Amino acid sequence: MSTNIPALKTAKSIDRDADVVVVGLTSVGGTPTLVGVPTDLEKAWSKQLPSPLLDTVVALGARSELGTLTTLPPVPQRLVVVGLGDVDVTPSALRHACGVALRKISGTKDAENLNVTISLELHDPELARAAAEGAVLGAYRIPRITQKPQKSSVAAITLVTGRAQLKESVEEAGVIAAAVVQARDWINTPPNLLYPETFAESAKAHVSDLKVGAEILDEKALAKGGYGGILAVGGGSSRSPRLLRLTWAPRGAKFHLALVGKGITFDSGGLDIKPAGQMASMTCDMSGAAAVIAATRAIAALGLSVKVTTYAAMAENLPSGTAYRSADVLTMFDGTTVENANTDAEGRLVMADALGRAGTDSPNLIVDVATLTGACMVALGKRTAGLMASDDATADRLLDAAEAAGEGFWHLPITDDIREGLKSDVADLRSSGKNRYGGALTAAAFLQHFIPEGVSWAHLDIAGPAWNDESPYGYTPLGGTGAAVRTLVALATQLAG
Repeated sequence: MSTNIPALKTAKSIDRDADVVVVGLTSVGGTPTLVGVPTDLEKAWSKQLPSPLLDTVVALGARSELGTLTTLPPVPQRLVVVGLGDVDVTPSALRHACGVALRKISGTKDAENLNVTISLELHDPELARAAAEGAVLGAYRIPRITQKPQKSSVAAITLVTGRAQLKESVEEAGVIAAAVVQARDWINTPPNLLYPETFAESAKAHVSDLKVGAEILDEKALAKGGYGGILAVGGGSSRSPRLLRLTWAPRGAKFHLALVGKGITFDSGGLDIKPAGQMASMTCDMSGAAAVIAATRAIAALGLSVKVTTYAAMAENLPSGTAYRSADVLTMFDGTTVENANTDAEGRLVMADALGRAGTDSPNLIVDVATLTGACMVALGKRTAGLMASDDATADRLLDAAEAAGEGFWHLPITDDIREGLKSDVADLRSSGKNRYGGALTAAAFLQHFIPEGVSWAHLDIAGPAWNDESPYGYTPLGGTGAAVRTLVALATQLAG
């Protein structure tokens, strides 16, 4: 498991030994109001200041606008005031505000092993859970590969809840946040260190302490099983592909969920090579696999009563004399022949094999997660993921889970004319349409071909939100974000009842 996670605790009051205390500022009828400042803390500060604490906070420029930050001098403790927005604070706002606060604190020069206390009047389970998630995710730092071990900036985060009953909610949030952190760590690992073999072995080790079955198919097993898509995509690399299968089958589970993730550990585009400058971030092209693996561990760690079978299709897409070509005809796991249209549309090929295999397990619902198309980013931007599904009820189920998790998805259609564009003159199916329009829909239509009739299915295209190369915001860092992990856990929670 990732070691990049602060200890998460609850307390009834602010610890006097805390290195940093986070409190809030909101506005009631235009009047600024401090949140989470107990009388004893306010008195202690007032003894050291020429005016009341609230007046000092406002004088230093603190605002109630969501996510704004003001740091007071360390008298008697270092106090960070974060804007909470409206007086009726939502879980989403708390997640964002706590993320901003911990991102600022963890990024402070010479910050090391800090103990941070968050006091924001967290009396509701959903608010406590959101605050805990935002804080842990905000404290995240990309692991550095150096001669000297990286020191932790935040060692512990304590949430003042005032209610012992909220401890369970905070612990659950810790499990989910840890899953997101692990996904981020995998995504941020350089591709010379994380490739199909090492990724599969790391994932297997990640679940080894739980009752999660793990099976890894190597290139020989893939050839024997007829996984033509995975073998073709991985054929250009000296590092052979893998298919990882995880199983969580608690006694009494009545619903079977299959998760499928795209695990392209590096995507050069293959023979249809990407332009210079567009390749370095392709270490994130295994974000879907990272999400489904991390979510599976969290589901098992939480003991959710839902059967989960997870597939992660792992390959490295490189050009070489053994690389597959545009115009090749490939035979997929389910026997479908596919006319390949573009070696840089490799994700749908490995996913097709994994989806076909997942269908043989007779699940009630298949959800796949992939950084699949740039077209989805053109349509929805970099912070909203695309959702396509077999039917509206399934789409609504995923949207409900995403809303509960605080992640942004938008439902897109798969139309008949898009499916028509996948007809091939030389094979059963083309891998891409015959023009560049509706690329995200076309990719989804291709994937849907490999879903067994009568099985509900949803496709999450996370190409936009999976990787942040602009600037940190809220609880989202630069680099890998761990997108979709929380939504998948929320979905499993709903399915478990």
